[in-house]
Amino acid sequence: MEKLRKMVNQIAYTPPQERFYTLSALQLSLIPLLSLASTLYGFALPLRHRLYQLGLLHTDRLPVPVISVGNLTWGGNGKTPMVEFLALCCLCFFFFRMYFGPFAIQISFVLQTQGYYSGKCFLLQGYGGADEAKMLQRHLYGTPVKIGVGANRAVTAASFLKRYGHISPCKHGNTDLGRLFSDNKKGNSSCCDQIGVAILDDGMQHISLWRDVEIVMVNAMIPWGNHQLIPLGPLREPLTALARADIVVIHHANLISEKDVEAIASEMRTVKNSLPIFLSRLAPLYFLKARNMSHKLALMDICSTLVLCVSAIGSAESFVETIKKLGPTYVDRLDFSDHHLFQAKDIDMIRMRLRNLQSDFAMKPIVVVTEKDYDRAPEVLTYLDPYEVLVLCSCLQILPHKGSTEETFKKCLWQHLEVSCKV
Repeated sequence: MEKLRKMVNQIAYTPPQERFYTLSALQLSLIPLLSLASTLYGFALPLRHRLYQLGLLHTDRLPVPVISVGNLTWGGNGKTPMVEFLALCCLCFFFFRMYFGPFAIQISFVLQTQGYYSGKCFLLQGYGGADEAKMLQRHLYGTPVKIGVGANRAVTAASFLKRYGHISPCKHGNTDLGRLFSDNKKGNSSCCDQIGVAILDDGMQHISLWRDVEIVMVNAMIPWGNHQLIPLGPLREPLTALARADIVVIHHANLISEKDVEAIASEMRTVKNSLPIFLSRLAPLYFLKARNMSHKLALMDICSTLVLCVSAIGSAESFVETIKKLGPTYVDRLDFSDHHLFQAKDIDMIRMRLRNLQSDFAMKPIVVVTEKDYDRAPEVLTYLDPYEVLVLCSCLQILPHKGSTEETFKKCLWQHLEVSCKV
């Protein structure tokens, strides 16, 4: 199954004009079947949307604002880091926007750094994201953020809202701010126990739940693949679906040229000229030891070392390029398909590669994995003794670009939320 996934992934990211001298005979034989499946999928997509428009399929609406973070292609677009970014930095701001207008971002940022929050944030994830959920729980520990995982996100949301209650930013025009601040201090109970906003992770195609803001993430390194719908290509929807987006973020923009960034932005603006476009990167923070996750190591600690990058994520290339920039002597890689569960045979393969590296370079290599890979199978990675396994921890950063900054991103987000709350 792993080999088949890799073959299909290579087909999806190979331009049609390069197929005959890039793909194997087996891969070429798969193309007609994949093309038929993509055609059927392409017919089903507009029909599904039409059924929702006609009301034949029901759209649930939550009593709190919903921010959807999604993408047009499978994996590696930075959705989970963006969800964490929103949860940590942004979610209390729209409350203060009502009271302080243009100064809301600065004032609410100060309040948040002092431990004040305007209601809990609720993250909604579907099945298949257990690794992301574990990572988010670790990163968001100690904050008023709750994470719900379930295929039926409306049911999951209903259970959380029933348990914690909710606070609507549209209904507090006469609230005494002094009481609001004291009640919402982290660790206190009252408004802090109520949910103030929901974030829909991987939500663009989850149209059964109403969203107030649609944020679309795009992988700068491999934005659209061969421009075909799944399974022939990586597109979950055609590029015309960008018309539904309120904000687009080009992720891993630091790993491509300015010319390529502009080409991606230009292509998106042919769909929606007014689309606000921002750039982001996944900034490495530090390493954790897989055998002792409380032990932090500085990024410079892998300088002049021999590294094997092992990953089962949507964008392995960006992970490898990030490690290379940290200054190891040499970086090798073993890539698996997204969300792959490591098994005994995989560990044997990794061990063999490590032994070969040690023999070739006369030095002991170390293994570097992402947090998602560690959280998916932490016990499996301990079987790599005596080789050290390090876990790279990173966070999303909005990059300044042509007047767009982290602050303008937040302002754009809150403006959309304000409009939605007034409807």
